[in-house]
Amino acid sequence: MSFADLGLSSRILEAVKEADYSTPTQIQKQAIPMILMGRDVLGISQTGTGKTASFTLPMIEILSGSQTRARMSRSLILEPTRELALQVADSFESYSKYHRLTTAKLIGGESLVDQRILLARGVDVLIATPGRLIDLLDRGYILLNNIKILVIDEADRMLDAGFIPDIERIVLMLPKIRQTLFFSATMAIEIRRLADAFLINPKEILIEIQSSTATTIEQFLVICKKQDKHKILSKLICIENVKTALIFCNCKCDIDILYSSLIKRGFNAIKLHGDMSQDIRVRTLELFKTGTIQLMICSNIAARGLDISNLSHVFNFDVPNHAEDYVHRIGRTGRAGKSGRSFTIATKEDEKSLSAIINLIGKEIPLITIDNLQELAISIKNDKHNHSNNINVSKKSYLGNDNTYKNEYTRTQENKSNNKHQENSYDHDSQSIDEITNHQQNDVIGFGNMLPNFLTHSVPLEKNVKKFYFRKKQNKSLN
Repeated sequence: MSFADLGLSSRILEAVKEADYSTPTQIQKQAIPMILMGRDVLGISQTGTGKTASFTLPMIEILSGSQTRARMSRSLILEPTRELALQVADSFESYSKYHRLTTAKLIGGESLVDQRILLARGVDVLIATPGRLIDLLDRGYILLNNIKILVIDEADRMLDAGFIPDIERIVLMLPKIRQTLFFSATMAIEIRRLADAFLINPKEILIEIQSSTATTIEQFLVICKKQDKHKILSKLICIENVKTALIFCNCKCDIDILYSSLIKRGFNAIKLHGDMSQDIRVRTLELFKTGTIQLMICSNIAARGLDISNLSHVFNFDVPNHAEDYVHRIGRTGRAGKSGRSFTIATKEDEKSLSAIINLIGKEIPLITIDNLQELAISIKNDKHNHSNNINVSKKSYLGNDNTYKNEYTRTQENKSNNKHQENSYDHDSQSIDEITNHQQNDVIGFGNMLPNFLTHSVPLEKNVKKFYFRKKQNKSLN
C-alpha cells in the first residue's frame, strides 16, 4: 500500500514524496482513512511509528476545503512540550507546502504580542502547549468556538506532566460537535478514562504491544560502580561508531556535571534541559539535528516525539525513574526502519528500576562488560507469573589503570585530526570556543557560529558543579 491508496490529494502526495516518504506506516494506513471519513480516532502506537503524519496529512486534506476567520481557528493540536509543538509545526508546514494554510505556534518562551497579532489575522491550525493556550484564553486573545478538529498528542506524556486538568478545561471551551483525535504511546487506565470522556464512538487503533521496544534497536546494559560511570560512558563513545547520540540524565544538576566532564575529555557535546530559555533550546536542537554537534546531554524533555534523523545511539547515563521513560528514551533511535543501539549504565542501586523496565518490555537486556574498570556480572530473571526479578551480583577483580581507554581516546583524536580540513569549511566568528561553550553553560542567548568540535579546548566546571564536588569530598572526609 502507498500513500496514494489512502485517499490523499495529489498536492499532499507530492509534498510527502518530496519529504522522502514512500510507504505509510501501520498507524498511518489505519488512521488516515478513518480521519478522512470524519471518525474520532484513538491511536495507540509506540514512539517512532509515524503518529504525527497520521493526523497532519488528513487534517490538511480536510482544512483545504474552506477558510478561517479572525481569532477563530478551525483546528487545535495540543502537545506536552515546546519541542514537540515546534516539530509538529515543521511537519505541518512541510506537508502543506502546496496549500494556503496558516499555523500558529502557541508555546512559552515566545512573545505574547507576536502571537496575539498572528491570532488576530486568523490561522487555520493552532499548535499549542496547554499552559500558553490557557494564558491566551484568559487574556481574551483567542476563541475556540469554531474548532472542528481537536488533536491530543502524546496523551500519556500529558498525564505525566500534570496537564490533564488544563486539557479538561480547554475541552469545555470547544464545540461539542467536533472531530477528536487522541494519540498515545501507552494505554494506562487513566488514559482510557480520558479517551472515553473526550471521544465519541472512536475507531481504536492498536499497532504495537503496549510498551514494547522497536526491533530495530539493539539494547545493552553495563553495570558498574557509581564513580566509574563517567569513564564507562567515555569509553563506550570511543569504542562505538557514534554518529550522533542522546545521553539521558535524570536531573538538571547531573546534566551540567556530565556536560562539563565530556567537554573536558574532548568530546563534541552540548546540553538541553527545561531551565534553558526557548531561544537557546531551539538553537541547541538545530545544532544537534544538523550534525554540527555529536552528543547531546538531556533530560526526558527530549525523550518524546522528537524526530532526529540518523541518530545512531542512545545512552542512559542514569536509569530512568519510570520504566515507561526507558521505552521513550531509546525510541529516539532505530526510527523509520533504521537500526540503532542503546546503552544503559546502571549501578547496584538501580536494581528496582531495572526490574521494572524488564517487566515492562518483556525481555532481558543483554549485559556487557568494560575492560579495566570494575565489572559486575548481573543476572536478571523476569518471572512472568509473579512479576518479580532475582538479581544476583558477583564482584570481579578491579584493574586500576585505564590504558585501554587512553588508547581508544588517542585513536579518536587522531581520526578527528585527519578530518581537520572539514572543520575549516565552517564560518568562524569573533567568539572563541570557550566563549561559546560558556554561553551554553550560562544559558545566554546567541551562540554565534558554533564550531563543529571542542577537542582542543576544555571548559572549566561551573560554580555549582565545583561546589558539588567539594561538598562530596568533605562528606567523605567526615566519614
